[in-house]
Amino acid sequence: MKTFFKQLTLVALTLVIITGLNSCEAAKNANNKQKGAVIGTAGGAILGAIIGNNVGKKGDGGALGAVIGGVVGGTAGVLIGNKMDKQAQKIEQEIPGAKVERIDDGILVTFDENSGVHFETNLYNITPASATLLHKLAGILQEYPDTNVLVVGHTDSVGSSSYNMTLSEKRAYAVTNYFIQNKGLNSSRFTTSWFGESQPIADNSTANGRAKNRRVNIAIVPNKKMVEDAKKEAAKN
Repeated sequence: MKTFFKQLTLVALTLVIITGLNSCEAAKNANNKQKGAVIGTAGGAILGAIIGNNVGKKGDGGALGAVIGGVVGGTAGVLIGNKMDKQAQKIEQEIPGAKVERIDDGILVTFDENSGVHFETNLYNITPASATLLHKLAGILQEYPDTNVLVVGHTDSVGSSSYNMTLSEKRAYAVTNYFIQNKGLNSSRFTTSWFGESQPIADNSTANGRAKNRRVNIAIVPNKKMVEDAKKEAAKN
């Protein structure tokens, strides 16, 4: 009963905090730990929708959807949110060019040609400039081992759709392989997917829009160990 009232109080406080932060940048990016207490278990689809609306239809989308999973609610969700907030803030500090978003229990990092990891035209090899940023991100992933990582590749609409699908696959795997082969991260943490030109986030009729569409998303989500550890810790309180 004591635990019940503690959780009830936490949820009530969380609702107040969310209402107050709703219009603040903190509510959109880091500090999502407060939301974890009341979101519930259905929010994983939000992360999937942002990475690609066709999850399960193209590339390795089926595996992608499986890894995303759902959102952990209650006290365990708060504990997970706190850990993911700290990781997101460190990524923002060490890789200022990347777009970092806290969504549900995960972190979405977007690199496009204007903000970091990019590829030469029609190529998929990691450039020295891109390697510098990926090196920094690899260090953070090593510091926070209890996460799974999704690497998703996209292209603009120049060229045929089949060509772009293959190109986005090669670029996504180039990033995944960099983490695994060059930085020694465990391959079991990674899922790789690709969507070609099918998921534009900007206007492909402009040069700036195409540069934004030629991007790589890296989603970082809690793994089973982090979730189970959080649930055990929550049960003690």
